[in-house]
Amino acid sequence: MSAEIVIALLAATVQSGTPILFATLGEILSEKSGVLNLGVEGVMILGALVGFVVARHSGNPLLGFVAAGLVGSAATAVHGAVCLWFQGNQVVSGLALTIFGVGLANYLGTAYIGTPAPGFSPVPLPGLSELPVIGTIFFNHDPLVYVSYLVPPLLWLFLHATRYGLGLRAAGEYPGAAVAAGLDVVAYRWLGVVGGGFFMGLGGAYLSLAYTHLWTSNLTAGRGWIAVALVIFAFWRPGRAVFGAYLFGGIMALQLRLQASGAQVPSSILLMLPYALTVFVLVLSSWRKGSSDEPAALGVNVAPVD
Repeated sequence: MSAEIVIALLAATVQSGTPILFATLGEILSEKSGVLNLGVEGVMILGALVGFVVARHSGNPLLGFVAAGLVGSAATAVHGAVCLWFQGNQVVSGLALTIFGVGLANYLGTAYIGTPAPGFSPVPLPGLSELPVIGTIFFNHDPLVYVSYLVPPLLWLFLHATRYGLGLRAAGEYPGAAVAAGLDVVAYRWLGVVGGGFFMGLGGAYLSLAYTHLWTSNLTAGRGWIAVALVIFAFWRPGRAVFGAYLFGGIMALQLRLQASGAQVPSSILLMLPYALTVFVLVLSSWRKGSSDEPAALGVNVAPVD
């Protein structure tokens, strides 16, 4: 394999990993507050559809990108209402959100299948894009990829160096102690759920506005489930999520290139690669569970304080 092919594959890895990274960071934010959200797949595909439709009818892809984040927050707010107001089961609510989101998006998007929309195109960064190897891999992408470079460190700073971030982590770790300290645990969990949904919606919008520039059914293709597994692989740490997202992105990019090159490998095997890696990652992560930053009260409902 020539150097040019390897560099092109690594550049495609960054692009393929970007939507997974947005969704994984959103799920980390939600779970850090103590709320498990298995509805990532449904939220992503709703974000992908809304972003596409808004961009197509307004001609403004940035407006579509923001709209996708907002619809992601709105969708996860339903999950928040079930779990935080009505004390519903977080697993069941999340699964219902995925089923609802995927079904609704595929139904409403039928009229748009195969149609294009204005989106984001590569914008090489002056100077940086001209660096040998690194420039092509990291700095010759669309603006949303560059945004994804900033989100992980900013999320880490929010969680570890701000009052609201520390309060959100307390709500997920020790809700009883947080209540005793005068914190509104439910409010902090709302922040995690709605904020996390915003990033999930952005991940979906990336697929329709930057990765494909068109709409098709099942556009997310299981990336939401990969993001849920990736949170465990990343040990709930934004920095490790970057590595994990690019790892999965690389497998997806390799699978597409093998198919395009006519490799003598059954297509079902190639399509299975990302999900086989997901299972492997979950098994590997379980061996090192003691070193993770899993919130102690993840999935445990907390009743609102009157």
